[in-house]
Amino acid sequence: MSTYRVAVLAGDGIGPEVMHEALRVLSAVEQKYGFNTQRVEKPVGGAGIDASGKALPADTLAECEAADAILFGSVGGPKWENLPPDERPERGALLPLRAHFGLYANLRPGVCLPELTAASPLKDSLIEGGFDILCVRELTGGMYFGQPKFYGEREGELIGLDTMIYHRHEVERIGHLAFRAAQGRSHRLCSVDKANVLSASVLWRDVMTELSAQYPDVQLSHMYVDNAAMQLVRNPGQFDVIVTENTFGDILTDEMAMICGSLGMLPSASLCTRGNKTFGLYEPSGGSAPDIAGQGIANPIAQILSMGMMLRHSFGQVQAADAVDKAVRAAISVGFRTRDLATGSPGERVVDTAAMGDAVLDALEQQFNLVNYQHN
Repeated sequence: MSTYRVAVLAGDGIGPEVMHEALRVLSAVEQKYGFNTQRVEKPVGGAGIDASGKALPADTLAECEAADAILFGSVGGPKWENLPPDERPERGALLPLRAHFGLYANLRPGVCLPELTAASPLKDSLIEGGFDILCVRELTGGMYFGQPKFYGEREGELIGLDTMIYHRHEVERIGHLAFRAAQGRSHRLCSVDKANVLSASVLWRDVMTELSAQYPDVQLSHMYVDNAAMQLVRNPGQFDVIVTENTFGDILTDEMAMICGSLGMLPSASLCTRGNKTFGLYEPSGGSAPDIAGQGIANPIAQILSMGMMLRHSFGQVQAADAVDKAVRAAISVGFRTRDLATGSPGERVVDTAAMGDAVLDALEQQFNLVNYQHN
């Protein structure tokens, strides 16, 4: 029986609440599919600062190094906003983790289920039947990591400086991953850049164009980022796989989340290769939502689906991952909604965090019984 070690970093705000539901679902699929997880919980973000004075404590990082994957919640909140920028939970935990492990590829699926189109701010005519987009975001380059960086006074004036820089090999490796992802879907890849203004984007476009010769079965298109932002709200169904650099990907995926109906529905995976294995940090696309923390009303689905991505990409437990995805869809299809998804439509059952977890577990159990019946 396979055993996988998981660093569980629930973090702040709603993080512990939604993480609890994801771990309940993980326990259920472990029993069904015959594998084990060794889970070690550690503080991170504001919880790390409170525990040891650092957003990423040394023992938390050590546990992440020993793990096969990191299951991450969310970090940040008003309590820590007065700290220096580099010491705040977001910049003091997530960016160092990405840099330390070289988590260069961020996969963010944006799925608007047909049952949730009413929760999207877009007109029904634009999203009839829902849509399914995968954004492949480069995660360790660009302005977020480029040097030099500076904030301070020069020549009597306060200035801020960030550097957008990409090397060819960084664009190539994320490009190969995106082309392969497109091959597994609808064979369409849209590369988003700002090549009419930025030199880094000229490099990006040139490399993506060169790579396309290696993937003749994939239709490559290019789009400027400002147009891509417009097109996502004009006609999201035109996209299948999007590949883009760090800053643009950060912005576009939040827009993508909103048009899907709620940040609470969208998981993410940040990946790298360790030997012949895929190591990853798996987290919801939303934040710590301090305004509703502790009320038991947060949507746990993004955390549950992030756990499912961990099963798929780091553990190779594809059947278990498929079962989690199907269970979430089944719970939504029969009307279960947390408050962020509620529209007042007929048949909705508005539930709290734990009840949504129960609904997913019930759907898993029904799925397992059906499979057993079919096999018998």
